Amino acid sequence: MIKIALIGITAVLIAIQFKNTKPEYATYISISACLLIFAIGVTKLTGILGTIEKIQSYISISPTYLEILIKMIGITYVAEFSSNLCKDAGHNAIAGQIELVGKLTILSMSMPIVISLLDTIKEFLA
Repeated sequence: MIKIALIGITAVLIAIQFKNTKPEYATYISISACLLIFAIGVTKLTGILGTIEKIQSYISISPTYLEILIKMIGITYVAEFSSNLCKDAGHNAIAGQIELVGKLTILSMSMPIVISLLDTIKEFLA
């Protein structure tokens, strides 16, 4: 985490130097730092996936549900990352649309789980 914080702080300090004279360079530096931090974050996912597999071995959960959960986490991360890049570049409308589509995608992916939950409740009530 310290490495990520140092990358972020360094990028901000460099971008500040360019902001008044060459604002496009500040944007490029910001986007580059974000991509580097994103790449580091993706490498951390292997530990999370291992933990999810261990949880699956302890309790009987359908692998389909865990796959959906992992996809939702990925979509959330990519949507937030993309949105923040757009906001940083000053394109708030595009950022808002990315966030909206990310939320709608997650909602549509969760529908099979909601239906399964309702079926389970229906079985208990019957």
